[in-house]
Amino acid sequence: MPDITKCKGTNCPVKEHCYRFTAEASEFMQSWFLDPPGKHTENDRFVCDSYWGEHADKIYSYPRQTVNQ
Repeated sequence: MPDITKCKGTNCPVKEHCYRFTAEASEFMQSWFLDPPGKHTENDRFVCDSYWGEHADKIYSYPRQTVNQ
């Protein structure tokens, strides 16, 4: 069992490439995000500070100012 907080990937366009979604969950004890950490901005860009996978620099490079408003 990976000792991580898993994500259900709701409305996430990159979930199939994210370890938080693809890792096998523990049958008995697993941490989950209550709300999906990723957000779509008003520019229709996707921003997720919790993405764990290849090409994370592309996910993280989107402007955060639009998410925090």
